[in-house]
Amino acid sequence: MYIPTLDIKLMIDSLPFVLQGLSYTLGIGVLSFLLGNILGLVLTILGMIPSKILQSLVRFYLSFLRGVPALVLLFLLYFGLPYQLSALTATIICFSLTSSAFIGEIYRGSINGVDRGQWDAAYALGLPFFKVMRLVILPQAFRISIPALSNVAMDLVKGTSLAAMITIPDIFQKAKIVGGRTFDYMSMYVLVAIIYWLLCIGIEWVQKRLENVYLRRLHLED
Repeated sequence: MYIPTLDIKLMIDSLPFVLQGLSYTLGIGVLSFLLGNILGLVLTILGMIPSKILQSLVRFYLSFLRGVPALVLLFLLYFGLPYQLSALTATIICFSLTSSAFIGEIYRGSINGVDRGQWDAAYALGLPFFKVMRLVILPQAFRISIPALSNVAMDLVKGTSLAAMITIPDIFQKAKIVGGRTFDYMSMYVLVAIIYWLLCIGIEWVQKRLENVYLRRLHLED
């Protein structure tokens, strides 16, 4: 009977090779998160325009992309289109679209969480809608949304492991290569799990830093 064991020496020796894929893991995660934020914010603003057709289209987009597994969308983009996208392009598009749907809902809820009096006060000063959003509402909504956005960032970093399915040489793909060569997948998967965990700890640290910055600003304003 096969009894899985951890080969610590193999994990240590393989670490430099596995970390060669870190640039792909972080690059895909960061770029998809930034693009997802831009698209999610645009969707949120479009959903606030009093047009039933536009609001229906936004709701359909959010519902569809929140309901379709990222792996299915990734395969559709890479294998299903008449024009062959590169693996990296398909991956970034996939995670940008998927994250934008969740981020759009986060921003919508955060904007609704801003006190209505902030809107009224800004309009009373004669500010147009987009200035009200940019100068008054969005800074407050972003503060509210920080914990939820950090969850999306963690999911993106972990979700990049799916890119190994279409040959992106990220840390998971590198770990699979070593596991296939040594027939010790257990040790390599534990190693890559630890790396993902450490990356998520880094995201938690950034989240707490941002929250502390906003708390200090609130205390200064008080």
